[in-house]
Amino acid sequence: MSAEKKAKHAAEKIKGKAQEAAGAATDDDAKRARGKAEQAKADAKLAGEHARNALRH
Repeated sequence: MSAEKKAKHAAEKIKGKAQEAAGAATDDDAKRARGKAEQAKADAKLAGEHARNALRH
C-alpha cells in the first residue's frame, strides 16, 4: 500500500471523527451517523488495501 493511500484513508477517518464530534456537540444525529459512516468507509478501504497486499506476498 502506498503512503499516499494510507494518508488519504487516514484523512477520511479523521474527517469522519470530526463530523461525528460536531454532530455530538450540536446534538445532530444525522451528522453523527454520517461521521460514523465516513469512518467505516475509510476502515473498509484500508482493509481492502491490506487484503490486496496480503495476496501479493
